[in-house]
Amino acid sequence: MLGAAVLGVVVGVLGTVAHRGHQPWGLVAALALVVSVGVLARAWRGWSAWAGYVAGLLVVVQVLARTGPGGDVLIPAGAAIGWVWMIGSAGLALLVAAVPRRVFDRTPLPPRAVPAEQ
Repeated sequence: MLGAAVLGVVVGVLGTVAHRGHQPWGLVAALALVVSVGVLARAWRGWSAWAGYVAGLLVVVQVLARTGPGGDVLIPAGAAIGWVWMIGSAGLALLVAAVPRRVFDRTPLPPRAVPAEQ
């Protein structure tokens, strides 16, 4: 769970820095990273890793949205792209929870019966 939380922090920092670079492709890449690492965390260790990932991601995005000590801002409040990053990253991370469990199940399926020809 701790490793997944660290992944969430890394994704949050990278996405926050990259979402405004090369608009709109930086945002698209950052949101794609949120989804892919969310799927990785859930496939890696299940719900506990996913929860750690989401916690790390959401905490770091909210912290970086605040005004820094020098008055600088990484996610400006008046810019629509900042709102899309904040809400989109949270929404897509939560959307990974809606993926069915069988997608992540590694047990082999039993062989199917072949219908007899008549």
